Amino acid sequence: MAEERNKVRVEERLKIKIGEAKNLQSRSHGSVNQRDVYCTLSLDQEEIFRTTTIERTLNPFFGEEFQFEVPRRFRYLSVYVYDRDRHLKQDKVLGKVAIKREDLHTYHNKDHWFPILPVDADSEVQGKANIEVKLEPVLKGHNDIEQQNNRVTVRLIECSDLTIKNGSCDPFATVTMCYSNSKQESKRTKVKKKTVSPHFDEVLVFELPNSRGQNHDRDTTYNLHHERDVEFSELRVTLWHDSPGMADNVFLGEVKIPLRGPQEQKFAASNKWYFLQPRLSKNRPVTKSPGNSGTPPGTHQDSLGSLRLKIHYTADHVFSSHVYDRLRHLILQSTQTEPVTSSAAYILGEIVPSKLDAAQPLVRVFMHHGQIVPMIRALARLEISKVTDANTIFRGNTLVSKMMDEVMRLAGLHYLHNTLRPSLELVFQERKPCEIDPTRVRDLTVIETNLANLKEYVEKIFKAITTSALHCPSLMCQMFHDLKELASTRFPDNNEVRYSVISGFIFLRFFAPAILGPKLFDLTTEQIDSQTNRTLTLISKTIQSLGNLVSCKSAQQTCKEEYMSALYKDFWTEKYLQAMRQFLDIISASSNPGDRTLDSPVVLKEGVMIKRAQGRKRFGRKNFKQRYFRLTTQDLTYSKTKGKEPLCCIPLDQILAVERLQEDSFKMKNMFQIVQPERALYIQAHNCVEEKEWIDILTKICQRNANRLKRYHPSAYINGHWLCCRAQSELAAGCSDVSRGLEAGLQMNLDPDRELQRIHSLFIAHMERLDKLKDACECQAVYTGDICFMPNFIIEDVQSCFKTLTQLRETAYILEQEHRSYLRSLARETKYGSKQAPIGDDNYLLLAARVGRLDNSMLRKTYSLPN
Repeated sequence: MAEERNKVRVEERLKIKIGEAKNLQSRSHGSVNQRDVYCTLSLDQEEIFRTTTIERTLNPFFGEEFQFEVPRRFRYLSVYVYDRDRHLKQDKVLGKVAIKREDLHTYHNKDHWFPILPVDADSEVQGKANIEVKLEPVLKGHNDIEQQNNRVTVRLIECSDLTIKNGSCDPFATVTMCYSNSKQESKRTKVKKKTVSPHFDEVLVFELPNSRGQNHDRDTTYNLHHERDVEFSELRVTLWHDSPGMADNVFLGEVKIPLRGPQEQKFAASNKWYFLQPRLSKNRPVTKSPGNSGTPPGTHQDSLGSLRLKIHYTADHVFSSHVYDRLRHLILQSTQTEPVTSSAAYILGEIVPSKLDAAQPLVRVFMHHGQIVPMIRALARLEISKVTDANTIFRGNTLVSKMMDEVMRLAGLHYLHNTLRPSLELVFQERKPCEIDPTRVRDLTVIETNLANLKEYVEKIFKAITTSALHCPSLMCQMFHDLKELASTRFPDNNEVRYSVISGFIFLRFFAPAILGPKLFDLTTEQIDSQTNRTLTLISKTIQSLGNLVSCKSAQQTCKEEYMSALYKDFWTEKYLQAMRQFLDIISASSNPGDRTLDSPVVLKEGVMIKRAQGRKRFGRKNFKQRYFRLTTQDLTYSKTKGKEPLCCIPLDQILAVERLQEDSFKMKNMFQIVQPERALYIQAHNCVEEKEWIDILTKICQRNANRLKRYHPSAYINGHWLCCRAQSELAAGCSDVSRGLEAGLQMNLDPDRELQRIHSLFIAHMERLDKLKDACECQAVYTGDICFMPNFIIEDVQSCFKTLTQLRETAYILEQEHRSYLRSLARETKYGSKQAPIGDDNYLLLAARVGRLDNSMLRKTYSLPN
């Protein structure tokens, strides 16, 4: 059982939309609209993403969405609100919203207003400490054999994941004993340099004043004659960042351990891990917790304002692959199930309110098993058969349209980058004004120039798209071919439907959204200013309208804004119509177009990171240098800055392994290594999410290298030996197995077991709706046996649908029993005070409470099975 539990992994996804802030405080009394505001998204105190800056407002609207795989454990998801300093000094933090990891599910997929809480040095805390506390008996006198607990031995063993302050962390600890007479005694440890996970292993001893012999220090503040009843009250361990030359050392967090009262035995035990906690601040205002209102809280209650967030958080316990065999068979059987309304995939899409939640895991499972095209075809045939107007095909948010979106996002990402990136980079660099709305410009004479700029950008992007047909991924071409055939069969007299059904996806749901939100599609990592954002909006609107060229009679049909009509008319010509049709014909010409090679290398990822110079000593000011890295389908290069000639070029076939680098190598976080035949390149990413993204994509594209290593060194070779295994030869074989490889293929990274677990979670969460469908089938089969109608759902074949529903219910029940058994064993074996469940937060208590709810639930009644 223990071996099986070790195979269970927790996979977390997080998507957060930072909407808007309301009622921020002005910079000075009486002033308004004087803040330039941006937000940062952090895991604990590690910044992951940053929004654009919204200028001169106290009610900024951001509307930015960030999504990522959670790469590590964290305590708080935090959004900090900043006021940018125009004089290039340090920006001022206005406040933050901090949500405990265990509370994220409370706000899952909901818009919610949060009060902005104050930020100060006392509240910015992360990390944990391993402390051993012993209450030891000692003899009271030479001839007295009576013993009494009047000595405390404190051993500070180590700390982990401390906060970095001012770019570094040089921690030390003060250990303070509080006595029952309100007096205190403090001792301190040595300073550990340049580490967020220091190993102290120091022992400090405290004795009661009334047990210190007559020869105690004369300068002591304790008077033995009056201190006979003094007891140990509380132990306080405080971590500090050593700041020589500054007024005060920087507070990193503290642990309070009660030494008397009912909690004494609970806390005063040997070798426990504790979460560091903030300390109380007299000046920190008390703010009430957020309510469930959909409107911003009032300014009287929330003096710092409020922030609207939408959080989508999933955490799944993924078991070994064989556990999902029954569910996998049911899902994959959907491609052969007739009618498709009786298939497991279709039923999942109907019982889950959010079609996207159902579409994402389904697409990944079908893609992994090479069944996505027949599944899309079956669902599209049903969707098109219900449409009476060709112009409304796939216009709604149906399961098949969301699945198409997801397929294009996975299979077409590198194609999207290759097509749009050069033109968008030009927009970012030139920053030409393109505003043509008369209500948005002060000087109307500039509109003509702006219109010319906008036409130039639209022309470049339109040409880039329509000349890229030969590079469209074959998987997308196969789907477009099927959609064209289905739509043409359904509407044989409509000559334009063969084009409109494809343009509705490739333009309106693929290219246009990527232009509007390039950061969401990894087309840029840079901050986009408000003017450029507006330019992208106008370009995206135009591209969407051009996508309608093949089905609209005139520009007026798609022109809702009068100021856009001049732009549309210039593109509403036979030249552009012919280019559009030719592009659509090519990408849907055949259901098996074959493999297409790219003429030029595709940029997969790029950005600034820090690399270690080779051949230098372990530490030094010049050892680490900032460089601009650029990964393509051919090689990895780095240069001094973006656009400069590469200083180094590493062909992809020369990458033997890509792995994380242990922190003990350079006492730096977020480092990884790229192992080459001659040496290893050590790189530091800016944060844990960026580190994971680089490792994942580099591992993915080098997965099939013939010379890929099987073992590697997790630490660096420094001062004549490997720090991990102490081997002295630089050519010594690796001492650890390389990480499990990712799925082959440049455009997708699929984990079918994880996606099947997500599907199971969706079925369990919406079991009540599945039961209603099952009951409706039973009722209809008994009384009529005809087609069963339900709101927004049609059961075409009662018998086959009932069979699938029964199988899904049984399979979900069996899987849920596996999860409950696992959680019970995990709760039993999780030791409160271990490194995995430190004292101070309620992680372990929440797990125990959840298992208790599972044991007391009506599981057997709700998911009872027939005998």
